[in-house]
Amino acid sequence: MPAAVILGGHWGDEGKGKVIDLLAGRCAYNVRYSGGSNAGHTVVNERGTFAFHQVPCGVFHPGVIPMLAAGVVLDPEALLAELAELERRGVRPERLYVSERAHLVMPYHRLLDGYLEAQRQDLRLGTTGMGIGPAYADKASRDGLRAGDMLDPDRFVQLVRRRAELANEYITAVFGGEPIDVEDLARQSAEWAVLIAPMVCDVEREIRAALSQGQVIMLEGAQGALLDIDAGSYPFVTSSSSGVAGACASLGIPVREVGPIVVALHAYMTRVGEGPFPTELEGEAGQYLLRVGNEFGTTTGRPRRCGWFDAVASRYALDVNGATSLAVTKLDVLDHLGHVRICVAYEIDGKRVSHLPSRADVLARARPVYEDLPGWKQSTQNARTWEDLPPAAQRYIRRIEELMGAPVSIVAVGPARDQTLVLRDPLEVA
Repeated sequence: MPAAVILGGHWGDEGKGKVIDLLAGRCAYNVRYSGGSNAGHTVVNERGTFAFHQVPCGVFHPGVIPMLAAGVVLDPEALLAELAELERRGVRPERLYVSERAHLVMPYHRLLDGYLEAQRQDLRLGTTGMGIGPAYADKASRDGLRAGDMLDPDRFVQLVRRRAELANEYITAVFGGEPIDVEDLARQSAEWAVLIAPMVCDVEREIRAALSQGQVIMLEGAQGALLDIDAGSYPFVTSSSSGVAGACASLGIPVREVGPIVVALHAYMTRVGEGPFPTELEGEAGQYLLRVGNEFGTTTGRPRRCGWFDAVASRYALDVNGATSLAVTKLDVLDHLGHVRICVAYEIDGKRVSHLPSRADVLARARPVYEDLPGWKQSTQNARTWEDLPPAAQRYIRRIEELMGAPVSIVAVGPARDQTLVLRDPLEVA
């Protein structure tokens, strides 16, 4: 069977963690393919509420092998802290493998991230400050450190010293900042290498072998498709390829090896940080979605901007990624509204358009053209079958299906694993 991909279709925070936790038990491998510790996936199950940043979300299922692929940027300190917190709460992955090719986020990357964001002033991107952009920049300029370097501890420490010295030149000369302690970082890095090196292997070769044997692979996206470095609302994007193309590049697998593609969509829209957001709601309406949906960033704790469902942006994300089915999450947040709205087109400079502009400055001028639907004004949180949903909620889901051109396979009506309606098998391709 080709690898299944689970990714978000908005600007992140679409409930991917819930979907992955629900489905991962059917897979042999759960592989994170992009992003870094700036990602935040929340999982709620019988063991409690967990926030994931680098560890794949399928670790609750016995026998599932979690992996981090080449497209990930790994923060060694953050990974070890996350594993320690999971172990403290009684969750210990039997195995966790890290690609030799995965690049490392170092403390100087986080420092540079802060300086660069401050320098942008009124053109700030709203980054998490986790050092992700500078780490990917080092990767692109061929100056990065990789997890595989940890397999030779002496050489790794030498590389860390050299990279840190170069970073210090930039920090002091360009930003006038205080240099980091190179020797202290070298000592820390030697300690990280001892702990992480046993996890490091050729993940991509392992996955290709597993695919050839017909094993079930789940590829886990980090940030949403609208944050993709190429396809997203640039420059208000992440620094990696968050879509299906990124999964293929990260794992070194051809497109034909990718099968079911499940795209998670909120029943409304959210966005963290800066950037255009045509359907954003201000005032009490936006605050209602923020409050009822508990829309605060898993990684940063920042309040998310909230708005009505944007079918234009969502359909673009689906078209780019070839979704085979949709997982619509947080339907219950809309339960007590008198009406719900879907943006079906934009008006830009007096013209109606039905596509997502490639330029952020043009998207910022877009005014939503709405279609109004009746609300259902009753709780859906106890629904467990399609028939349990109020007729107006069913119509809302069906209208999303029509506008997206893909079937809804999953509807989430709450954060818990059992607050999920499975309308069709999302891992089957019709």
